[in-house]
Amino acid sequence: MVLVALVVAGCSSTGHKRGGGYYKDDGPGDQIPANLDAIPDAVPRVEPYASGANRPYVVFGKRYVPDTTDQPFRQRGIASWYGKKFHGNSTSIGEPYDMYAMTAAHPTLPIPSYARVTSALNGRSVIVRVNDRGPFHDNRIMDLSYVAAYKLGIIGPGSGEVTVERILPEEARRLAAAAAARGTASAASAPAVSAEGDTPVLEPSAAIPVPLAPTGPVGGTATGGMTSGTTAGVPGPATITPAPALTRGATTMAGNVFLQLGAFSQAGNAQSLASRVNGPLAAAGLPQAQVAQTGNLYRVHVGPYSDRNAAEAALPSVADRTGIQPSIITR
Repeated sequence: MVLVALVVAGCSSTGHKRGGGYYKDDGPGDQIPANLDAIPDAVPRVEPYASGANRPYVVFGKRYVPDTTDQPFRQRGIASWYGKKFHGNSTSIGEPYDMYAMTAAHPTLPIPSYARVTSALNGRSVIVRVNDRGPFHDNRIMDLSYVAAYKLGIIGPGSGEVTVERILPEEARRLAAAAAARGTASAASAPAVSAEGDTPVLEPSAAIPVPLAPTGPVGGTATGGMTSGTTAGVPGPATITPAPALTRGATTMAGNVFLQLGAFSQAGNAQSLASRVNGPLAAAGLPQAQVAQTGNLYRVHVGPYSDRNAAEAALPSVADRTGIQPSIITR
């Protein structure tokens, strides 16, 4: 009964959602931190499972059996997010929910555990710590914290299709060792804030092509925060323009602030997206997309811009021309 009480106190509200994503009477909060892009992914580590929170349980008449077998787990479906209504409340393992930490709720993944969540819309990928139960809706597979949803680009639409892959203990040890070697790991449960582009990201254990976004003509989809119909000034299908050569590390151009359109585990997918959006960007006189490799991840960036203010000013135009809501990063 204690477990069920904690679960229901977490993210199991059955209230209707408004604005497309969050629960009734929920939302993004009144004072959103200015450094959301700088909040790093959760750094996986091997933690003992919470005893009570990993027992079979029943919510709304349905029985759930958490999987603690350390078997590979991969699931594709719709994720949403939860925010201020639950901020500070106890999660299923008794920790206070922090909407600005890289965490998530899942019905059956062991808690605590870690998962890599990749957006099917834009290819962005984050690592979250699973420390809560939910969502208990048949059409959703995961509830993300506000900041995790923000970094995946689903705050606006409120939900989006993702792939969830559990990070097993062996990979968690590798990631923790890599983070420690780079001086980013901390003994605390939350690592120190660093630039998003500096967060160590390793190749997924099962490297598969990440779906490109958009899959149709640029500006011709109504999915999520992308514009519907033909974007003004970009009639018909996008012109395919060859992507620039892949770069590593810092750019030699002025400025080090970029708009990121996506991050991919395979270079070909990143190059394909860059080629697809460069036509509309060039037609609007905007900087060309380029592919930059950080670790084993290939990021599609537009820029550079002299500072964050310049990037924020350019963001609406880039979003209109590409159909993708970018995030602002520093590299």
